[in-house]
Amino acid sequence: QVQLVESGGGLVQAGGSLRLSCAASLGTSSVTHMGWFRQAPGKEREFVATITISGNSRYYARSVRGRFTISTNNAKNTVFLQMNSLKPEDTAVYYCAADRPRFGVGPGLMKISDYDYWGQGTQVTVSS
Repeated sequence: QVQLVESGGGLVQAGGSLRLSCAASLGTSSVTHMGWFRQAPGKEREFVATITISGNSRYYARSVRGRFTISTNNAKNTVFLQMNSLKPEDTAVYYCAADRPRFGVGPGLMKISDYDYWGQGTQVTVSS
């Protein structure tokens, strides 16, 4: 069973930066894609960014493109989300997600239903 643990959230002023981390405990399992989603109060969970575990393909939501960067570490068991030029509208709980390997799927998985494993979420609050 894959377990995902996010960290790095917090309170920051508009224009500031935060770096989120998601550590994956894979056990005997493997994943192919990892992604970040976010959910603001009263809104649906939405896609933010995704990366193939090899690090070769990355996709971003239009709202964060050019400000956020998704990456993995060399061991391929941690995914990061570097968030720069933060805006108050970026305030949300940020969730890490991962999928089970499936033949012919991806890259660029942007739907909640594309993912099988989820972290507990980390709060990001951007003050104006």
